[in-house]
Amino acid sequence: MRELCLFPLHTVLFPGMPLPLHIFEARYRLMIQRCISENQPFGVVLIRQGLEALGPLAKPYTIGCTANIVQAERLEDGRMNILTIGEERFKIHSLNYDLPYLTATVEIYPMEEPHTIAVARGVRHFQPWIFRYLQMLNSLSDEELHVEIHHLDLPEDPLVKLYMAASLLQIPLHEKQDLLESETTAHLLYKLTRLYRREISVINHLKNTTSNQANISAWLN
Repeated sequence: MRELCLFPLHTVLFPGMPLPLHIFEARYRLMIQRCISENQPFGVVLIRQGLEALGPLAKPYTIGCTANIVQAERLEDGRMNILTIGEERFKIHSLNYDLPYLTATVEIYPMEEPHTIAVARGVRHFQPWIFRYLQMLNSLSDEELHVEIHHLDLPEDPLVKLYMAASLLQIPLHEKQDLLESETTAHLLYKLTRLYRREISVINHLKNTTSNQANISAWLN
């Protein structure tokens, strides 16, 4: 068990993934300053109920990810730009609302059976779906994706690779939270495979619908 400062956000952070943040509220400037001075991470948790900023402290989901501050830029008016990297999953046992920002008693919640031969083999078979999904997303937009598909370096570690795949998905936040809460790597791989197949099917449908509408429009004109 340990005490951890919490940052409730409308985002899901996965271990090994970067998260840049702009810190402008006084309570979170205070919190980040504490984390920097004590050389401690804070916890990123998805908001279950409430606002991200300028309101009462939000109620978070119970599973989150610690964020290690790797860069901090202080601005003249007291605001900060920070870059964090997700480190470890944690589970909240109790919340403390006594400070201006939220703190909690948490325990680290590592993935069960993170590395097995079967999982490594499964991740290798799953990997092409990541590139296929990104290519199809790119085909829907006139602008290129921020991720350069052909130059995308996937992590060697199978679990981190799955977390990267989870972070790339353009899906509702509650579904990303469900991925973060997966009990085993095999379970995470199963859910990701199902979601990637679903999303690729949806994109295919959108492309076909758009193409058919364009053909009808051209014929009518």
